[in-house]
Amino acid sequence: MEMLRVTDLKQWFYCPRVVYWTYCLPTQKHISYKMEHGLAEHEIISALEKRRLLKHYGLNQGERFFHVPLSSTKLGLSGLLDLLIVTDRYYPVEFKETLGPISINHKAQLTGYALLVEETYETRVETGFVYRIPTHQVTVVPITASLRRKVLEDLQAINEMLKTEQMPPPTPQRGKCIDCEFRNFCGDVL
Repeated sequence: MEMLRVTDLKQWFYCPRVVYWTYCLPTQKHISYKMEHGLAEHEIISALEKRRLLKHYGLNQGERFFHVPLSSTKLGLSGLLDLLIVTDRYYPVEFKETLGPISINHKAQLTGYALLVEETYETRVETGFVYRIPTHQVTVVPITASLRRKVLEDLQAINEMLKTEQMPPPTPQRGKCIDCEFRNFCGDVL
């Protein structure tokens, strides 16, 4: 079983071909402006977040840990969590450079981190947060049983795809292809 990254879960929901190109036919990918901008914004928000109160998360107190490395051989999953807030509970936080609604790919990524936090700290994660960088909005994401099942099923599907090296179908939302770092390799969508 391949050690996957939590961001692979996000990509799988966004477009499964991104995961295919990353692992089955590794190529020199094009780093888009959107990707570069997102990385720079993550650094800025991490610096600012250290000085802020936790009230926008609905918490009175807690300790913050930034850029937390997490890994599980049992899940075959690893990643670098943007922020972990620890009170009497554990709350994973993902920073997102988006104006749109929090979509299933964001929830899947956050759930992947929640599973890693649970295993690492021997706890149960009931809630995570997505922090939208442009608007400074925090969205509460319940880590539900159905999200957990979906993430575990998709980890299995990704591993099966990697084993067979069978290219998955493209995303039905072709607008996503415009900014994709692999758009030059999917000849059947553009």
